Formats: sequence, C-alpha cells, structure tokens
Amino acid sequence: MEQQVDVAIIGAGSAGLYAMGQVKRKTDNFVLIDGGETGTTCARVGCMPSKALIQVAEDFHRRSLFKREGIEGGDGLRIDGPDALEHVQDLRDIFVDKVLSNTTDHMGDEFIPAYARFLQPGLLQVGDRRIRARRIVIATGSRPIFPEPWRAFGERILTTDEIFELEDLPRSLAVIGLGVIGLELGQAFNRLGVEVTGIDQLHTIGQLDDAEINGSAIKLLGKDMPLWLGQPAAIEEAGDGNLRVTAGDRSVIVERVLVCIGRRPNLDRLDLDKAGIAINDHGVPDFNPNTMQINDEPVFIAGDVNNERQLLHEAADEGRIAGINAVADSVVAFRRKTPLSITFSDPQVVMLGKRYSELDLDNTLVGSVDFGMLGRALIMGKNRGLLRLYADKATGRLLGAAMVAPHAEHLGHLLTWCIEQNLSIQQMLRMPFYHPVIEEALQPVLRDLVDQSGLGSDQYPPDLELL
Repeated sequence: MEQQVDVAIIGAGSAGLYAMGQVKRKTDNFVLIDGGETGTTCARVGCMPSKALIQVAEDFHRRSLFKREGIEGGDGLRIDGPDALEHVQDLRDIFVDKVLSNTTDHMGDEFIPAYARFLQPGLLQVGDRRIRARRIVIATGSRPIFPEPWRAFGERILTTDEIFELEDLPRSLAVIGLGVIGLELGQAFNRLGVEVTGIDQLHTIGQLDDAEINGSAIKLLGKDMPLWLGQPAAIEEAGDGNLRVTAGDRSVIVERVLVCIGRRPNLDRLDLDKAGIAINDHGVPDFNPNTMQINDEPVFIAGDVNNERQLLHEAADEGRIAGINAVADSVVAFRRKTPLSITFSDPQVVMLGKRYSELDLDNTLVGSVDFGMLGRALIMGKNRGLLRLYADKATGRLLGAAMVAPHAEHLGHLLTWCIEQNLSIQQMLRMPFYHPVIEEALQPVLRDLVDQSGLGSDQYPPDLELL
C-alpha cells in the first residue's frame, strides 16, 4: 500500500524544518522523514555548542590581561575540565530541546523516524512504508569527512560528532584541518589549557583567499597555538595510548586528534539513480540555487546537502525557497543574499560579498586598515588585526571585504548590509560613526578608498554632504 502525499521532505535539520514551515502554509498532506538524530546539526554538534565552548575559553583567557589592569589573583584561576564540558553540554541540550519542542516532538504520523531511499521517480521506501510524493525536498544535511584508515585508532580520533561528548579535557590535541571549525575549536581548547597543534595541508587558514588577511590571521592565531601549514598529516601509534601526528618534517605526540577536513553531503543512501537524478563531478546533483530545483525534476535540494553554502542562515533561506516551490503551481526564483562567513576565533575572521579571488583587480579599489592603534580595541586589549575593503573603481560601490579583527562579526554584518543596499564608499563614509567604537576602523579605509577613486571633492571633506 502506497501513501500519497503532496510533499515529502527528507531530513529534519534546519533546511528541512524551514521547508516544512512553508509547505504547511499550503497543505497538510505532507511527511517529514528523518532516520537519524533530530535537533539540527547547528544545535547538536555545530554552531551552538562550539560557541558555548568558545565563550568559556574566552572568559578563562581574559585572566591574562588582569595584571596590567590592576586586577590581582588571576594567576590562581584554574579550569575544571569536567565542569566546563558539562556546562557546554547542558547548554547544547537546551538548544536541542528547544528545536525538538517546537517541531518533531509535537508531530503525529506526518513525521516518520526512518531513512528514505528512492525506488523510482516520486516513490520512496521509508522503513516499511512506501510514500509516493508529487514533490520531494532533499534536506539530508552532511557529515564530517573521516579518512577510513584512521578509524583503526578508535575513540582517540574525534570529529565534531564526538568532541562535545568528552567528559574531560585531553592533555594534548592535534587539530587536522584549519578551516572555520578547526580554528574555532583548536583555539578554544588551547585557551582551556590543552596543548593544541593545528595542521593543514594548505598554506591558507579559515578559507581565506586574500593573501594579506591570510598572512595576518596566521601571525595572530599562531600566537595561541603552533600552526603547521603546507603538508598533509599522517597518524601512527606512539605507545602508552598516544598517537604521533606527522606533517612533513614535524611531528607531535598527542592524546587525541580532532579531524576537521570538511563535510560530505548525505546523499549516498538515497539511491538517487533510481529517481533518474545524476551526481555531478562535485558529488551533488545539478540544481538551480535560486529555485533549489534539481534540473527540471519535481525534486528540490536545500541546506548542507547541496554543498553550496554550509551555513545555518543559508540553509534557512534554501529551505524556505525549496518549501515554497514544492507547493507552488509554478517554480519561482529568488535572489540570494550577500555571502557572509564568520569564524569565531579571537580575533575573528570574516569574509563577505565578493571574495578576493573573484575580483577584477584592474577595476577594483582595495583599501586596508590596521587595528593596532584603534582606541576602543586598545582599551579592550584586542588591538590586533587587519581589515580590507574592495570597491568598484568606476562607481565606488562596495563589493566585498575580508578581515581578521576584534568583534568582526559586527563589522561583517554592517558591511554586508551596505552591500545589500548597494551603498557606495562615499555614502558609507557619510554615515554617523560614534566614538569610541570598533566601527570607527572603517573611516580611515573609506577615506582612503574615496581618495583612490577620485570621486570625492577637492573642496570639502568626503564625509560631509552639502545640503
């Protein structure tokens, strides 16, 4: 017996839940399918527990400034590993419970806790049930990439799926892969007293492609922990339950290894070939990022599983787009928002708008500012970092930015909103800047860009506008 539905949503993560929110507006004849752990990647093993850990580490690390501020006793502070990790897990559980209590906990037969696979186009096998759907949304998320030979080392090798289950801090940790996750967690564990070594086969960190920002980020984050770049890592037994991690001519003996070398879309168990859906050279189906539709099929793909923009706010948008089109009479396209990526290290690493590698440098203005003497940053003891802005040479319109800077998450949002509003560097410079704030760092670089552009006035300051 087949169950007929208007829409089947495969995956109850962020993208799937946002898709369901749109589908429910038009029909109650749908199913949400998920055979794995519910509660979303963000709440269980991603954004939220990592930020909880980072906050504990930042609070503990702040003691290094106490003496210069006249605060005594900082040297006597100690971190209780089990209590710190229990605090992170308690917060993680609160975030997961919040997701579940607002979604699957109160669903009836429309939620099916089983894995799905295609039998033919439009027909799914879900546990012992067959579901025929008019439209299908694939939102099955992703999982950490894990080299198969390393499984022989058992629980000593961790990914984000296991790191937040630790009951105590390890004495030493090698972090393999220095993208967003590796940088965040590596620095956090180091500040909690773990001896951390960061390793990446690339010469860049945090996915940075602006060489100036990458160099600054390596210099600044390398003060917290050694960064071994440009060589792949190898792991072998070192005795006494420890592991030896080698990269080029350097090696370190550690208690645990955290693998952060990327994430793989969860597509392998869906039997997409039986639905007539081919996988491209990037390991995902071809799809339209403005409609989320796979080719011309009545199938949509949203969230981490499409391997496009593996971020929660993007998954939310993609889920909504997929959900809208899954119940629409005809597929509609939506403009995607300005890209924004944040690494919650200290200082933070942010990229937004056009990446440096995407710029036409002959027609682009590039300006930079150092945070060394910025008043507010100096007061906070965070006066280190570099920001670079990219603007169109002909119009002065802001195109993008990259930075390693204090509180860059806020600067990143501000600049992304400016791009969304198509603001020029002249218009941005005429905005009010309070004193003393981190945002003041934008003024000198904007003035520099206006001077470079020749679009300013020789008679009046560029941040003043005539009535």
